[in-house]
Amino acid sequence: MLTIRFDNTYARDLEGLYLPFQGAVSPDPALVWLNEGLADELGLSVPALRTPQGLAMLTGGAMPDGASPLAMAYAGHQFGGFSPQLGDGRAMLVGEVIDRHGQRRDIHLKGSGRTPFSRGGDGKAVLGPVLREVLIGEAMHALGIPTTRALAATTTGETVWRETPQQGAVLARVAASHLRVGTFQFFYARQETARLRRLADYAIARHDPDLSGTPDRYLAFLHRVIARQMALVARWMAVGFVHGVMNTDNMTISGETIDYGPCAFIDAHDPAAVYSSIDQQGRYAYGNQPLLARWNLARLAETLLPLIADDPQDALPAVQDAIAGAESLYAAERRARFSAKLGLDGAPDSLIDGFLDMLTAQGADFTNAFRALSPDDDAPLRTLIGADPRFEGWLADWRARGPVNARAVNPVYIPRNHVVDAALTAAQAGDLAPFQRLLAALQDPFTRRPGFEDLETPGTAHIVTYCGT
Repeated sequence: MLTIRFDNTYARDLEGLYLPFQGAVSPDPALVWLNEGLADELGLSVPALRTPQGLAMLTGGAMPDGASPLAMAYAGHQFGGFSPQLGDGRAMLVGEVIDRHGQRRDIHLKGSGRTPFSRGGDGKAVLGPVLREVLIGEAMHALGIPTTRALAATTTGETVWRETPQQGAVLARVAASHLRVGTFQFFYARQETARLRRLADYAIARHDPDLSGTPDRYLAFLHRVIARQMALVARWMAVGFVHGVMNTDNMTISGETIDYGPCAFIDAHDPAAVYSSIDQQGRYAYGNQPLLARWNLARLAETLLPLIADDPQDALPAVQDAIAGAESLYAAERRARFSAKLGLDGAPDSLIDGFLDMLTAQGADFTNAFRALSPDDDAPLRTLIGADPRFEGWLADWRARGPVNARAVNPVYIPRNHVVDAALTAAQAGDLAPFQRLLAALQDPFTRRPGFEDLETPGTAHIVTYCGT
């Protein structure tokens, strides 16, 4: 029997920010993959999740006692244009649990059916994008990057039409919360200051409880969110991750990476790298991500102005200072991340940028080049970028600083786009072995193993990614 100890504060405390919702009943649900370690961390019974009752919850068709299924409301800037109402168009919050570490976690579904926020969509997901989110999310977790995590991937037994008929599927994922910048924009756009204040107090109690009740809590909260987000983006940049759709409804208050749609990892280092099929102007290119994070944070700051001061104009100078400070926060986080990747404690920006400039000029693979750095052997790195006229001078400068081996922070394996595509193509044809093999490598990304050499090889063609709706 599926028994879950829910404690659903979102449903209790934030009336007006959601609509109760029951997912569609799946005709023939089947479990494709279950994250047993995460289930145990959440205090969930693995055998119970595999039962018909467990599958019903994982696909959204029926809920156990104590669940409070709902579709969240939020607004958002999408590619710079504001939509005052977006919301969960194909997703639902099942409920909240307290995990074995005492942390509150959301259990959430994607692909569970049409909701009041679907705006004409069918509310469904298909197997390929669901498994893609499993792979990318688990890779990010293993790389030490804050992220939502996949709990389960389940097929529904129905056909979902995109450009071709595909297998319907639902992703169950877990997050510290699903509060977004767009959640705050929803009430701000409606000038509902009382509800906006209740939302902010809820977010503070959930993510920054030490600020609860303090006089300047809303400004302090803004500083906390800015610090979390700039640290997150610095981590993205350090592994070559491109989110692809950094809309304000895809930026969490918790500082977790969310919504793995048209995301990708770069092969060759290129600040202009874009993978999303819908990002025609390069707004969310790899090198633009720190700038766009600050832009999104400025949108959050706007919503907090009426809470920070009775007259929003009085709050403006402090808020502008907070946003201006995001740049230096990011610079410090970037310097720390890339210094560690170079095997140094406090590398100057000139050394970091010099290395990246050589990678760009030589078309060198980002992940392999950092992995090739060795205080004992120049040959692997020389093979990749030794033809650059700046190489010898840079190498001498680097060596003079006493680098150490940095393989503990430079991964061997990332979810390379062509490998992910091949694994998902096989999975959709009924062969899960490539998916399982790739997932095993990504869950231990710093350990090289024999027989996995193909996972280290860059792709030969640029792969376009899609949102997966």
